[in-house]
Amino acid sequence: MSLKKDKQKVLGEVFDDARVKSFLDYLPPEGVSRDFHLLEKAYRGMNIDNFVSFVDFFKQAGYDLDANNPEGLRIVQIMKQHQQGVDYAKALVAAGASE
Repeated sequence: MSLKKDKQKVLGEVFDDARVKSFLDYLPPEGVSRDFHLLEKAYRGMNIDNFVSFVDFFKQAGYDLDANNPEGLRIVQIMKQHQQGVDYAKALVAAGASE
């Protein structure tokens, strides 16, 4: 007997604005900046086009693009460590985040 997956992985999913904005509703774990947590969730869960839209909504909501994680790192610093994160970091810097 073989086991069948009940879901297929969806790559390159495009979110509508409501879905992108829903990432602003995530609550952070204890001890983690909400602003940092929201940026990290969006970075890890969105393609670059959706992320750029998210950053606009994030800024409109008054959140901090330069928020730190508990280790003192900004999300831009973390993104730059990942080969596929460079474009995300560029999008944040273009939106006003520090390098």
